[in-house]
Amino acid sequence: MQDDSHRKDSGSLNLFWSTVVVLIRLMTVVSCSAVVCMIFITCGDIVLRLCRISVNGAYDIIKICGAISVACAVPLTTAMKGHVAIEYFFHKLNRRGRIIVDSIMRLCMMVGFSIAAWACYSYGAAFLKNREVTDTIEMPVFWVPWMMAFAFAVTVLVILFHLIFPGRELVRQ
Repeated sequence: MQDDSHRKDSGSLNLFWSTVVVLIRLMTVVSCSAVVCMIFITCGDIVLRLCRISVNGAYDIIKICGAISVACAVPLTTAMKGHVAIEYFFHKLNRRGRIIVDSIMRLCMMVGFSIAAWACYSYGAAFLKNREVTDTIEMPVFWVPWMMAFAFAVTVLVILFHLIFPGRELVRQ
């Protein structure tokens, strides 16, 4: 019976991390789509300006897409360990020292991204309460910080995975 219980826990754990991977992949699609949107809006605005017409709200849309593309790319970048790292001093440490420093840094990253997620959530709630909109097209903007908060929360889960399962890949290249 204990063996079946262990397998069930392992299966639900795998289901949890599989769900996180699906979220990461969906957020990557959102990030890429935001970049493509920025390209089309920019190119369209340039072409239309030759005809003395401009895209209404191009600046607002570019700002929103920029925030979305960066925030939604963070979980995948973290999962693939694609951040810039200065490892000169890290490699001077022995194995135990590396594990300790790496664990402390991951915990600090989790705290930092958790604070950022909470701040973005609060910021979005303030936008919703005050009915904030973009300058030109008057699109509500409360959802942008909320999307950023969600991306940062997923990033915390990615860091947690790397802390619990050091050396394992969450997302394969």
